[in-house]
Amino acid sequence: MKKFNIRKVLDGLTAAAASSSSQPGQRPPDTDIPESLCSEHFQLCKTVRHGFPYQPSAMAFDPVQKILAIGTQTGSLRLFGRPGVECYCQHDSAAGVIQLQFLVNEGALVSALADDTLHLWNLRQKRPAILHSLKFNKERITFCHLPFQSKWLYVGTERGNVHIVNVESFTLSGYVIMWNKAIELSSKTHPGLIVHISDNPMDEGKLLIGFESGTLVLWDLKSKKGEYRYSYDEAIHSVAWHHEGKQFVCSHSDGSLTIWNVKSPIKPAHIITPHGKLPKDGKKPEPCKPILKVEYRTCKSGDPFIIFSGGLSYDTVGRRPCLTVMHGKSTAVLEMDYPIVDFLTLCETPYPSDFQEPYAVVVLLEKDLVVVDLGQNGYPIFENPYPLDIHESPVTCCEYFADCPVDLIPALYSVGAKQKRQGYSKKEWPINGGNWGLGTQSYPEIIITGHADGSLKFWDASAITLQVLYKMKTSKVFEKSRNKEEKPNTDIVDEDPYAIQIITWCPESRMLCVAGVSAHVIVYKFSRQEVTTETIQMLEIRLHYEINDLESPDTEQVPSLVTSCQGPNSQTANSQSHPSTSSSSSDGLRDNVPCLKIKSTPLKQGAGYQAEVVIQLVWVNGEPPQQISSLAVNSSYGLLVFGNCNGIAMVDYIQKTVLLNLGTIELYGSNDPYQRQPKSPRKTRQASGGLCDINEGSTTLDDRCKSPTSGSTSSCNSEDEQKMPNFIERVKNKSRKFSKTVVSDIAKMSRKLSLPTELKPDLELGDGSKGRDQHLNHQPEEMKQLKNNIWSMTSLCAHFFNVRDNSFSRSRSSSVTSIDKESREAITALHFCETYTRKADTCTSPCLWVGTTLGTVLVIVLNLPPGGEQRLTQPVIVSPSGTILRLKGAILRMAFLDTTGSLINPAHEPWREPNVPEEKDDKDKCRKLRPVSVSPSSSQEINETQYAVICSEKQAKVISLPSQNCIYKHNITETSFVLRADIVGLNGSICLACFCANGHIMTFSLPSLRPLLDVNYLPLTDMRIARTFCFTNNGQALYLVSPTEIQRITYSQGTCENLQEMLGELFTPVETPEAPNRGFFKGLFGGGAQSLDREELFGESAAGKPSRSLAQHIPGTGGIEGVKGAASGVAGELARARIALDERGQKLSELEERTAAMLYSADTFSKHAHEMMLKCKDKKWYQF
Repeated sequence: MKKFNIRKVLDGLTAAAASSSSQPGQRPPDTDIPESLCSEHFQLCKTVRHGFPYQPSAMAFDPVQKILAIGTQTGSLRLFGRPGVECYCQHDSAAGVIQLQFLVNEGALVSALADDTLHLWNLRQKRPAILHSLKFNKERITFCHLPFQSKWLYVGTERGNVHIVNVESFTLSGYVIMWNKAIELSSKTHPGLIVHISDNPMDEGKLLIGFESGTLVLWDLKSKKGEYRYSYDEAIHSVAWHHEGKQFVCSHSDGSLTIWNVKSPIKPAHIITPHGKLPKDGKKPEPCKPILKVEYRTCKSGDPFIIFSGGLSYDTVGRRPCLTVMHGKSTAVLEMDYPIVDFLTLCETPYPSDFQEPYAVVVLLEKDLVVVDLGQNGYPIFENPYPLDIHESPVTCCEYFADCPVDLIPALYSVGAKQKRQGYSKKEWPINGGNWGLGTQSYPEIIITGHADGSLKFWDASAITLQVLYKMKTSKVFEKSRNKEEKPNTDIVDEDPYAIQIITWCPESRMLCVAGVSAHVIVYKFSRQEVTTETIQMLEIRLHYEINDLESPDTEQVPSLVTSCQGPNSQTANSQSHPSTSSSSSDGLRDNVPCLKIKSTPLKQGAGYQAEVVIQLVWVNGEPPQQISSLAVNSSYGLLVFGNCNGIAMVDYIQKTVLLNLGTIELYGSNDPYQRQPKSPRKTRQASGGLCDINEGSTTLDDRCKSPTSGSTSSCNSEDEQKMPNFIERVKNKSRKFSKTVVSDIAKMSRKLSLPTELKPDLELGDGSKGRDQHLNHQPEEMKQLKNNIWSMTSLCAHFFNVRDNSFSRSRSSSVTSIDKESREAITALHFCETYTRKADTCTSPCLWVGTTLGTVLVIVLNLPPGGEQRLTQPVIVSPSGTILRLKGAILRMAFLDTTGSLINPAHEPWREPNVPEEKDDKDKCRKLRPVSVSPSSSQEINETQYAVICSEKQAKVISLPSQNCIYKHNITETSFVLRADIVGLNGSICLACFCANGHIMTFSLPSLRPLLDVNYLPLTDMRIARTFCFTNNGQALYLVSPTEIQRITYSQGTCENLQEMLGELFTPVETPEAPNRGFFKGLFGGGAQSLDREELFGESAAGKPSRSLAQHIPGTGGIEGVKGAASGVAGELARARIALDERGQKLSELEERTAAMLYSADTFSKHAHEMMLKCKDKKWYQF
């Protein structure tokens, strides 16, 4: 009998619902594209977390397993082994971790939290889980100590008491050390909370208890009384033993260290203040800052090490936090970049009674992890192999690329290897426990992070690991201010003027574009050779479009659009090879000034990414430029486009010219679907070209398609849309004139338009508004006439090819402001492609699709010159197509599918070394700059349909091209909005992946938009998540979960099933080193370490039962948590079976123990009965 599958039934229902949402009668019969993806291919789970643990609070190290554990203030645990072996765990309570204790070489870890809870973690599985928990109810935990190879944990509390916990059963012992009994009459007041507990290295029966007030007690566990009591005036912070157990050292709040002999409790043997100034009169040294922690480590050959943090003099204002290493007569002060949270000394032996032989110090800082080599002169640090420097500068944006070209990672690694710092320790990284997982994913993955200081980092993220490949700084091309007076001319941000906002990268061509917070864009090309650039090419763009407050008039009235532009200057571009000088408008406002200054001196650019051109938006009439909201680049076209809330600009980065510079409203032409009317006219400076006459009912179309250096304005009038016969006649007339005159004019002007700025004396661009106006007056008349012809023609064509989605409703969604109140329409999505631009097209052509915040998609046609030499001289012609599509909410993502439903990737050029010798460059130039128009995709016939996939904040649509019919539509969310949307590949097919502000992660099939996954994963609690969340191919995604950590997740069922195999193992079977040899004489005279039978002292038979109200035992989930990552599949079933067997074995073991106890009881009863029988055997009945 066939198995019934409810999921397939649901898939069918959702497919039917999606089909019913398409527009009836518009779906062609041949659009049924087979889709291989179904809901069974999707499952959401976390994979790994990279980066430095955010807000660290505690640290521990297993000296046998060589595993490091770090706890944080938010209750998370990070465990580190060898490079590539990492693990993340989270306590459910999210309380801060105050202390960690390894069960050395046992594969277990005890964590003490700020909510007075102890947890026992099982590390013998790839995903550690809690086995037991113990919640203290009446007392607060302040310190814990677990002796080596002991199962009894000492727990100190705020009241000054010491409780003892059995770590196997996680239950309290009845043995308690009360504070009043410990100090007896040595102090008249409460000694304070417990700050230290440790046993004597040579005598496990002696426990040293340190109280905050400065009192210490050496407690005899057997006799249950204090043997010695030590008192000092200053508060104690930490205590450390000498390995022989005859001395210990204390650190105090006045910056002093006291060394005590165990049998001399009256006064310390030595008092030193390492960083205190000694007065000449022999008095006590000046107090210093507290020494927060001290460690005392001995060596067989040589002086011992005393290592401590803090203790600096108070007069060292501004000095960085320090770690001090005292070795013999030498004292080394190691300055750290951040405050020290904790430190540990790594030693050769885990036995405290032997010479420790320290070889390294692990220093946990607030934002870094440093390991110091104690074996080399100067104490160099180890090179950290973990990806802990993600936050070196705050992360401002992320991009994730899976299934990259295989040669990309080696190329980035080769140029990044030249950037490595020198001076590290030559030894291997000392934290090298665990084993790597058996990864089945072999495809390359790259993560790019943009940072607040303008830097970018490329990371190899293959096989759930993370390793830095290459670093670059975008700020190198700008002049840096040397003093406070020379701040950048920007009011956009007070700090971090170079911060990265948007990253656009083409892995195939290796073209990189970044947009910064100061309204600047930099284009980079990849080269393996170092170059020195004499001057960085710069383009300044005055992208400013001003519109007054809007109000909606009567619905029957269609008013004209009146805009207030800043004259011709609002649409001018300045091409420069050096920084421009500041200029001001007539009223003294800052004008035509970029936010940043380009370096005027030659710039040495190392191998890797090298700046090709810098584009900056300039100030306009005292207003700073608006930040860039979208960015796109195409290496095959040689074009870059970006937009903001004012408009859009397109740059030809091959010719270093500006092709397009328009306000968003101007993109509509006469097809603007919104009724925009200013409240009141605003007085502005008269433009040289003038505005269209308001009475004529025309639209202002200033300089729609710019020649490379032109700054002129043009006016074009359009008739009413209702006069179709007159309109068609005008099109015919215009087309006849255009065919005869414009073609020859273009050929005549093309070379002149594409010349560099400095070679055109008659088109010279001046500085400031005055120079620009003069430049406008000197425009050749033929250029003005040509521009008027072109834009009159395109304006008329815009009427004819006007397309509107019939399903669009006039009422706006809740997430988008009503058009009556919307004053600016920002560009939110840009996509280069080769597709059908109009309904009547019979073949595809290069174009740009533009999406806005009001849900509008507009298409701009690109007419590219042939390749080779002509591409360097002839201009790219940009014209509107008139196509307008509409969706609810701001447009987020656009993509195109072919007839089979496969994704059509944008055209790109293969990467070639740009800095090659001239003879090679000449040979390859024709290949490198081949015309895009002859590519196979550009000759498609009309029957080869394409599909445009458009996703907005609210809905997704699939539109058939060239007919422009909406064949599928799906409303993604009604109450929330989509933050990130990507079209990604999975299992040989593609889907649409969305992340909503309400925390839902959803996927939809393409082209049918059938829902495949909807999981309420992560509510948006921080804008950092919205800024950094991104999807990529093969079911991968990531986001910045904290300022220092990247969380990677997967929505692929296959990856979830294989995750257990891919993860590394923390615990590996390792033999515990042999105990130190006591020697003949020490064994004879009792000089060696003395063991203690703690079971005899702390067991229930000797110590009694503990108070039930003191602590509550909470059974943990055991290994079940480790199975959640592989909730289905063979791996999950095997893991569950193994856990079940472990539990069954544990129950059988308990049953065996009970059976043995019953047998022993029965045997004892039998013996007693036999003895009674023998005693009564010879007695008569009357003798009883």
